[in-house]
Amino acid sequence: MSSSSVVVTGGTGSLGTALANYYLLNPVDRYAILSRDSHKQQKLRKDLGDPDNFRWLLGDVRDSERLEEVFQNVDLVIHAAAIKDITAVEYSPVEGDKTNNRGTQNVIRVAKKCGVSKVMVISTDKAAAPINAYGVSKAMAEKIAVEANVGHQHTKTKVSCARYGNVIGSSGSVVPIWKKQSEDGTLLITDKKMSRFWIEMSDAVAFILGCIERMNGGEIFIPKLKSARLVDVAEAIAPGCHLAEIGVRPGEKIHETLITESEATHTKEFDDHFIIEPEFSFWTTDDIGGKPLPEGFSYSSDNNQEWLTVDMIRNMI
Repeated sequence: MSSSSVVVTGGTGSLGTALANYYLLNPVDRYAILSRDSHKQQKLRKDLGDPDNFRWLLGDVRDSERLEEVFQNVDLVIHAAAIKDITAVEYSPVEGDKTNNRGTQNVIRVAKKCGVSKVMVISTDKAAAPINAYGVSKAMAEKIAVEANVGHQHTKTKVSCARYGNVIGSSGSVVPIWKKQSEDGTLLITDKKMSRFWIEMSDAVAFILGCIERMNGGEIFIPKLKSARLVDVAEAIAPGCHLAEIGVRPGEKIHETLITESEATHTKEFDDHFIIEPEFSFWTTDDIGGKPLPEGFSYSSDNNQEWLTVDMIRNMI
């Protein structure tokens, strides 16, 4: 990365930790971790050896005044802060909105005010055709990020999104949960038909950083991923273990979508990723290349052409 000063919101989460390890090996002048959890900050600080160029900043994306202090003389903001627990946001949608939606508004508005060059908003497959409060809040965050580029001639700040699927082994992943449950001989599964897109954390970091390098502002970047059946993930974790089907939780999908049929009409395909282009007239950048998608195309975890086998999943976890 050419940026000399980077801020990561939600910087002590699974992605934030992976980014911190990347920037430990690929240092910039100033790398700031903004998060609400002092305990996680202290742990990560100890794990990384407290590098001289790292800054450990307590704060919340709900607090615009704090963001304005943090974003001074910053080149890049990676906005990873979010309340991601589907069930928690389903029961407390207003709290999810305050962080995922209004927090994103705050980050972008303050980034523009402070002259930040680039903001990359981290999204999720739950934002495509959302059926739960978490997905709705992230879909709105994407809309806010895309619209932020309208009138870009009056600001130097470019804003884009990276939308991808489940990260293997992250704090919200089923993998650590099932590893613990396997000790009792039974794994709890909501529906045996369920499938998901999967990505390794190292690939997620590489994808995000690559998107930052080539972003023009307004794009939603989507990687080409493999799908996995949840029963295959269970078999990889605990071969022959009993699966107890407990039913779909509130707001949970059987299959996930990364590109809807309506989004596909303004999406370009590349060798290893897709780009959903804005439909606004401000999108006047040079042709980004890629090829249009066929009529009726959608990209979901059940119609994907690439699937992980049990052995492949076992090697990944």
